[in-house]
Amino acid sequence: MAKSKAETFIGFCVRARKIVFGSGAIGALRGGAHLILMCSSAAKNTQRLALKFKRRFGCPVMVCNCGLENAVNRPGCKIAAVTDKNLAEAIMANACEEYEIYAGGVES
Repeated sequence: MAKSKAETFIGFCVRARKIVFGSGAIGALRGGAHLILMCSSAAKNTQRLALKFKRRFGCPVMVCNCGLENAVNRPGCKIAAVTDKNLAEAIMANACEEYEIYAGGVES
């Protein structure tokens, strides 16, 4: 199966170390994030954390329907943050039907 352009840019983020994995690492970011990536199979608590990070950093949340762990090549990865503005914009611009902007929907 061929990779989409968005997955290619995510791979660039991984190689350039412009992405952090996990809610603990995202919470410890000092410089901020420009895009939060979340797996579609993430638990409700992870979804709540993604919304928290969205408000904190003022960035969009993108849901990866193809499995975030496949895109970043990290087993069990459910949330990640892109720290480079240009790469985040490139991922957003080249997102296909497997990626969508998260609009909320978490029940309290």
